[in-house]
Amino acid sequence: MSISAFAVSCADRSLPVAQLPEIDTTNPLLAEWDTPHQTPPFDKIKVSDYEPAFETAIAVSRAEIDAIVNNPAKPTFANTIVAMECQGQLLNRISGVFFNLLEADTSEEMQAIAMRIQPKLTELSNDVALNPELFKRVKAVYDNPDWFLSKEDKMLLEKSYKSFVRSGANLSDEDKAKYREYTNELSSLTLAFGQNALAATNAFSYNITNPALVAELPDFVKESMAMDAKTRGEKGWTVTLKAPSYVPFVTYSSQRDIKEKLWRAYNSRALGGKSDNSENVKRIANLRLKIANLLGYNRYADYVLDNRMAEKTETVNAFLKELLDATKAYAQKDYDTINAYAKSLGLEGDVMPWDWAYYSEKYKNEKYAVSNEQIKPYLQLENVKAAVFMLANKLYGINFTPAENIAVYHPDVTAYEVTDENGKFLAVLYLDFFPRESKRSGAWMTEFSGSRIENGNDIRPLVSLVMNFTKPTETMPSLLTFDEFNTFLHEFGHSLHGMLGKGKYESLNGTSVYRDFVELPSQIMENWATEEEYLDLWAKHYQTGETIPSELVEKIVAAKNYLAAYANVRQLSFGMTDMAWHTLTEPYEGDVREFERQSMAPAQITPIVDGTAMATAFTHIFSGGYAAGYYGYKWAEVLAADGFSLFKEKGIFDRATAKKFRHLLEQGGQRHPMDLYIEFRGHKPQPKALIDQMGLTEE
Repeated sequence: MSISAFAVSCADRSLPVAQLPEIDTTNPLLAEWDTPHQTPPFDKIKVSDYEPAFETAIAVSRAEIDAIVNNPAKPTFANTIVAMECQGQLLNRISGVFFNLLEADTSEEMQAIAMRIQPKLTELSNDVALNPELFKRVKAVYDNPDWFLSKEDKMLLEKSYKSFVRSGANLSDEDKAKYREYTNELSSLTLAFGQNALAATNAFSYNITNPALVAELPDFVKESMAMDAKTRGEKGWTVTLKAPSYVPFVTYSSQRDIKEKLWRAYNSRALGGKSDNSENVKRIANLRLKIANLLGYNRYADYVLDNRMAEKTETVNAFLKELLDATKAYAQKDYDTINAYAKSLGLEGDVMPWDWAYYSEKYKNEKYAVSNEQIKPYLQLENVKAAVFMLANKLYGINFTPAENIAVYHPDVTAYEVTDENGKFLAVLYLDFFPRESKRSGAWMTEFSGSRIENGNDIRPLVSLVMNFTKPTETMPSLLTFDEFNTFLHEFGHSLHGMLGKGKYESLNGTSVYRDFVELPSQIMENWATEEEYLDLWAKHYQTGETIPSELVEKIVAAKNYLAAYANVRQLSFGMTDMAWHTLTEPYEGDVREFERQSMAPAQITPIVDGTAMATAFTHIFSGGYAAGYYGYKWAEVLAADGFSLFKEKGIFDRATAKKFRHLLEQGGQRHPMDLYIEFRGHKPQPKALIDQMGLTEE
């Protein structure tokens, strides 16, 4: 397909296209991708290629928009709505590569390019959304839709019109100018926030040279720390703020003073210093409030939730309160139990946040006789990966084949061709498992491109899973903790949502759904982690080949809800502080730490520690897509708990149930999520399903 065909490739081919800019086809981002499944030619792309490619693609997008606006024909669904859906494919292709690598394999040069390009992308977005002639055409179709439109077409029309309105199309010229100003500043601020959070995470490390201070640690922790030290040119053992380093150390080390330093550093990332995000937090929250007010909403959360399952701020606050009221007393019992246990072992004073992982792990070992040290040998990464693939095969009949002919963006990354049970190609799946300084923390699913129907061809998605798992060492393979195994299943659930999408329009496929629905496919997958019938099939000791003992599985299942209430309330506190930042009705200029303390107070269990705040590194809500949406994790947990109960009833590998859930996955955002859920489950979800699953019943 020629580059000039991007504008009309999936729309009305009679659409006139304005003069396109000259295309430099020596730039691999602009040239034809003669690669398997049109995968990005990562082996040919250089950082210097991005900026000129963006400049060209932005110009192409403008020409495509001009062609739609200047079309002399009467506005129709095909020449306006579908044309809008199809325009920008070249820009989407380049953005899909650049912004994903900006998160997974960044550099200072890429970060600098992002800061230069982001304002231009925001300007383009605003020029489209605020174009009165373009909106006039969209509104004409919306007010008089073609009679032959399918339900999917009608959803695209509804979404397209609403997107214009939510982006300021109905504003006065004066207010449109303000909207441009606010959104331009906001895009730069959120980008800077993420870069500061990454820099602050990378900036701190703690080196230990005294062997006595690490003698108690499991071998896998010591070897990983030794490798980190060696990489940094240091002697001894080094712990960083990356999760695979930080979490094991605070879990297994009794060195309370070191753990306090680490905990304080982790929980004050980008709070002051060179990478300070304190002002960015307030400026982002205040700008979002201004945008919401401009669009006719009292609070930014009102604006966000107008396009979510929950629909209203009051619904979310009531939902969080209902879960908090039902579980806080149990969470306090969890803390009191660990606190009493720690004191019985000689701890002076109360358990502080930096003590929690250590004593809760010891208590779990004692009460349930199960620990990560016992479980990890049965969770070798390669075996886990095969097991996750096997689960997808048993449920949905899909297969994964290594694709060495597909270029990857880093030596750690592997690519797979995904096919259905009839051998039909479904997707390319990239797996990127291990931490590095060029990768942000956490775990996520993303796409280099999504699925769509184009000229009658089924264009399949290019999906990527990015994690930060325990790295192999010189003497030991990568052995996952149980939490890491759970994370793999979670992110893989997102990938299924992307890979199984079936629909005409990319903007309605895969994970392009309401934010408080998007976590259902991921969270329901976590349930298989504690199913004995599943674990028995594959969990084998990496050295002996012994199948995981049934008594160990029983202990894992018995410990499933260990400290569940505490974990639940902690998660609710994140949702509550998110809602607090985004239900402001007046700009906030006070102290970030104090705001956080007050917003989290109803869910506070552990002692408060002065001088810390999570907001300055809370990338989910200040540089990600979860602003006024973090509650969605708990919302989707309710959906997942209720949904998995059907698998428990019918069988955890039941193909009929899986077929019904696959239909939900395939539909993406083509229908309202509540309708999809009720069609799958037979009734609306209730919070009680989650409370019951956590085992929180009256004694």
